[in-house]
Amino acid sequence: MKFLIVANWKSNPKTIKEAQRILKGYKVPKSVELVVCPPFVFIPQLKSIFSLGAQDCFYEEGAFTGEVSPAMLKSIGLRYVIVGHSERRVLFNESDEIVNKKIKAAVREKLIPILCIGENKEERENGETFEIVKRQIGEGLGGLAKNKVKNIVLAYEPVWAIGTGKFAPVEKIQEVKIFIKKLINNKYGARASESVKIIYGGSVDSRNVSSFLFGAGMDGVLVGGASLRVSEFSRLLKAVK
Repeated sequence: MKFLIVANWKSNPKTIKEAQRILKGYKVPKSVELVVCPPFVFIPQLKSIFSLGAQDCFYEEGAFTGEVSPAMLKSIGLRYVIVGHSERRVLFNESDEIVNKKIKAAVREKLIPILCIGENKEERENGETFEIVKRQIGEGLGGLAKNKVKNIVLAYEPVWAIGTGKFAPVEKIQEVKIFIKKLINNKYGARASESVKIIYGGSVDSRNVSSFLFGAGMDGVLVGGASLRVSEFSRLLKAVK
């Protein structure tokens, strides 16, 4: 099995030339399936030997100014789409209901959703991690058939760890993965539980990626800022190899 490495560029870089330079600098080992998620405007101009994904999508088509539908993403050859990232939940007030609609819309177009889940600092300090994860998975995947769930990627991203340089202890990450596996097994069956990929995100870099993959046993990682620095990301990929 290959490790799934997802690079979320967010609203970076500023120009298409810089985006192309970053992409050309990536050297991907055979042990990795790399998915790069650039801003929407750059995607059609980026040629890549690995998968490109989107950072978000909308759940409807038609008169929705500024939105991008899963059908549009599918039409330009994308396979993956990030849904429910904490920045979307917090800054754009996306509820679990909205996240669920986006998941269903993506699945209808045969895209692979990368569903982001995770607790904030206050919830963590109150011991609510498992409660939050259970709710976000339950409501995010609500209404999906068992055979649809098995292809989804679940990205455990503690909100307090994103862009802070802090990350969850390896033991805690492992506990969350085991908890998620049990949740999926109980609701969707053993086949779905075995097939679902669970990855970790939150201040991932070349120094700690091995602990998430080989220590906590995650199926991959979701990388933010480190993926924009070619030399750093190359070191990260080398560590995965």
